[in-house]
Amino acid sequence: MLSKTISFNLNGKKEIVDIDLRETLLEVLRYKLGLTGTKCGCNVGECGACTVIIDGETIDTCLYLAVWADGKDVTTIEGLEKDGELSKVQKAFVDEGAVQCGFCTPGFIMSATVLVERGEKLCEEEIRRELSGNLCRC
Repeated sequence: MLSKTISFNLNGKKEIVDIDLRETLLEVLRYKLGLTGTKCGCNVGECGACTVIIDGETIDTCLYLAVWADGKDVTTIEGLEKDGELSKVQKAFVDEGAVQCGFCTPGFIMSATVLVERGEKLCEEEIRRELSGNLCRC
């Protein structure tokens, strides 16, 4: 096994973890750190279920090696709520009934969060294009 110890800021807290250099960030988040909100969908970067925010950008963690996260800021769906309160985007998804089965919801919320944080005024077509990397199985 080719291993390395990496450290990164995960949901606002420093995380130090031993990884296999071949592990994806998805595998580390789910199986080593127990953050199962990040879903494993297609495992080839097509569905967006594994989307997290790394240094302000959305990333498909199924294609992103964990070693690349060393020294970065990583936010998962679990990191959006603060003090027991859902984020504005999370609340909007719940309020509008946009959760359906819930499998794709974390990825959509992460992508939508980055759009909101950018503060750009986008038309519906532009929003659809920006969210096109996320697929709903329902």
